[in-house]
Formats: sequence, structure tokens, C-alpha cells
Amino acid sequence: MPIEFTPPKYAVIVNTVQERIENGIYPPGSTLPSETILMKEFGVSRPTTVRALDLLRQEGWIAAHQGRGRTVIGSPETRGRRAPAYAQDTLAVVETGTVTVASAGPVLAPPRAAAALGLDPGTPVIARCRIVCHEEIGPTELSAVYLPVELAAGTDMSNPMPLTEGVLRHLTRLRGIDFDHATERISARTPSAEEARLLDVGRRDCLLTVLFTIYDRAARPVLAIDTALPVARKELEDGFAIT
Repeated sequence: MPIEFTPPKYAVIVNTVQERIENGIYPPGSTLPSETILMKEFGVSRPTTVRALDLLRQEGWIAAHQGRGRTVIGSPETRGRRAPAYAQDTLAVVETGTVTVASAGPVLAPPRAAAALGLDPGTPVIARCRIVCHEEIGPTELSAVYLPVELAAGTDMSNPMPLTEGVLRHLTRLRGIDFDHATERISARTPSAEEARLLDVGRRDCLLTVLFTIYDRAARPVLAIDTALPVARKELEDGFAIT
């Protein structure tokens, strides 16, 4: 007769929350359900719930904030993964040579950027638009960097003059932002009229889009980079371990 093992109640909460984080039900930067809600869902006492949440915090899945509950950081395994080369290129790009600043300054956050930053669409943000162009093949990348107005204060993010350092390094140096991890969302679509003009592609050509959301140590989304890539001129390549 097989021996049945019932895991401790706190372990059930830990495993369930971890699964929901990995499946995107609780995405990085989101607020975790309150202790009261978790107590009701799992039918456990507050000490059991607190024990589970403390374990998740110690293992780096969530962060606790005095008076503001707990926010999701993400899977420690995912955060420890090395960024693909194309992501490193985008995050560390220096605005010289093949890179041109098309515009920089205040805008109303478009829906994609607003969602990434946890803002309402139309919220004022600072946007910095760059074009990567190679002489042999033409424009290969159009990226827009979005960040909240208050984080851009005291920086050159709204200055159209080229930055001589990457955006992350610039914000760390001038604002002391402690970046922790990033997520990416890859999709495909046709270009807008402005994108077609800047990238020198047809309105029916296909673009790959990569939306990077960068978080600080407190799991707050502080930067969004929305990138458009003409599929005829750019490919994404990565490597990973099988085991």
C-alpha cells in the first residue's frame, strides 16, 4: 500500500505562489494578494501564511514593503539567467556611430509602455527614441525608452543630444537606481506610418517587436524599452543549456 504524504500547509502556499509567478499569473512588479485573502483561499491561520510569505521573501520570489504589502520579484532562476546578446545590445547601446537619437522629451505614455510601467495610458512620461542604422543594409532597429517623469529628473534622458553611455549606466550614475532584472515580450506586427518612414520599410512589411521591462531591487518597473525590428534585416539569436 503506497504511503501518502500531505505537505505542510505553509508549503502548499509556497508551491502555489511559485507556480503562479512562473506561469505569469503574478507577474514581476505586481502586488501579491494580502495575507487575509491567502488565509481564506488556503484555509490556514495567519502565522502559517506569514511563514510561507517569509520563506518566499527569503528565497527571492517576493519583496516586502512596510505599509504597502508585498510585490512579486519573479523566479530567482529566471533572474539569474544571462541576458541574450540582442538584449544586452539594446540595454547597453551607446548613442554614437550607427545610433541616432530621433527624439527625446515628454510624451503621453502609449498603452504598451504604460502597461509595462504600471501606469495609466496617457500618463506623462519621458520617451527617448533611437534608430540603429547600418550603411550596408539600412535601419535595423527602432527603440523607444520610456521612464516616469520623476525618475528622469536630473538626467539627460529628455535631452536630444546623444548619450555617451548606456541608459542603464546613465540612470544608475545620476539617479542611483539599482537595477535588478528584466522581462521581455516578443511579438510581430505591421508598422505604423511613422515606423515605416523611420525604418524605411513598407506598410505591409513585418516587424518583430521586443518589449523590455526593467525592474529595480524592490521589484518596481522603472524602465520600458519598446523595440521594433525589420525581419528582413534583423534576426534574434540566443543559446541556452538543455539541462
